[in-house]
Amino acid sequence: MRYKKIYDLLEQKNQTHLLKYYEDLNENQRESLLEQIESIDFDLLNLLERDADEIKKGVITPLTDAVSVKEIEKNKERFQKIGIQAIQEGKVGALLLAGGMGTRLGSDKPKGMYNIGLTKDVYIFEMLVRNLLDVVEETGAWIPLYIMTSEKNDTDTRQFFRDMNYFGYNPEYIDFFVQKMAPAANYNGKIFLEEKDRVATSPNGNGGWFISFVESGLEEKAKQSGVEYLNVFAVDNVCQRIADPCFVGATIDGDYCCAAKVVAKRRPEEKVGVLCLEDGKPSIVEYYEMSEDMARERDEDGELFYKYGVILNYLFRIDALEKNLSNNLAVHVVEKKIEHINEQGEKVKPQKENGFKFETLVLDMIHMMDNCLAYEVVREKEFAPIKNKEGVDSVESARELLKLNGVEL
Repeated sequence: MRYKKIYDLLEQKNQTHLLKYYEDLNENQRESLLEQIESIDFDLLNLLERDADEIKKGVITPLTDAVSVKEIEKNKERFQKIGIQAIQEGKVGALLLAGGMGTRLGSDKPKGMYNIGLTKDVYIFEMLVRNLLDVVEETGAWIPLYIMTSEKNDTDTRQFFRDMNYFGYNPEYIDFFVQKMAPAANYNGKIFLEEKDRVATSPNGNGGWFISFVESGLEEKAKQSGVEYLNVFAVDNVCQRIADPCFVGATIDGDYCCAAKVVAKRRPEEKVGVLCLEDGKPSIVEYYEMSEDMARERDEDGELFYKYGVILNYLFRIDALEKNLSNNLAVHVVEKKIEHINEQGEKVKPQKENGFKFETLVLDMIHMMDNCLAYEVVREKEFAPIKNKEGVDSVESARELLKLNGVEL
């Protein structure tokens, strides 16, 4: 009865190929495959028919709420005091977006497990935990750390933290949860099979963290323990400061519902998303969405109008996120290389883009907020993203910045 119901649904959606190998599977594999199919949001496929021009930016204007490095230094004592008090009162949690794999670094393990050490082992996860431990030492309070994994790396990530004794962090303050997944489809809208018993899926983008956090039950746990703010940060920036008391204090002091750490752009054409206003509300405009005139426009002091590039380190007030939970995030259709099995059941590793994934983005969450503080940090001290093995934003460049900041590798 269950099989028939699912088959009828797939027939209606023109996706019956997902059951092509059903008869070849054992009982456990069949059960798993049916569960996967039942969890698919087939409505996502409708987005493939949408005209790309349907999602348009509103009226973009320069940001008004920002504190520069100079202003932060001037008010540091006050911001620091407010932030330390909030952390000591248990109001601040940290949430690590760690669902990615180290594929572009030549690793088949979770990205955070990548070893960036030269003379000793130094892992990406280790650097992030070390940075958080600095705040624990400063404030005398353990900060709840929530780690979002994906189906593909959850087991390895949890085991790695156990093996490494949580890098000295108190495990009672660490919780893991798994990000929701979205199907991957070819150019004709057919969902791929990754294996005969497995639908091809991928994490639903960095904007999916909050709904996954809620559905895991951790949001309720966080609130019950008194957490009011979540510092959400990406796995690949090894220099970033996490639950930074000064950042927290500036946000609370200005009564902001969210804040973003930003760096000043080095040049107008730099390829970073920029914090701005869109139709009067905070927003992030990607570099390719800006005209050349906008990118180069300067104020009377010679500063770029659109100068603050985001580094994926945000502070959100939980109640503001809850208020906007009913507003569905935009889903972005992104061309990707998707591994799958072909009609002969053979594994295919494509060399170029062959289909679409469906992703939500944290930048769209910013536009749902009533306000957002741009908090400028010094690039050389807090921005060392590891996206490539060599060259720009690479293991090499991150190592150089870590050494510049006194970290032994």
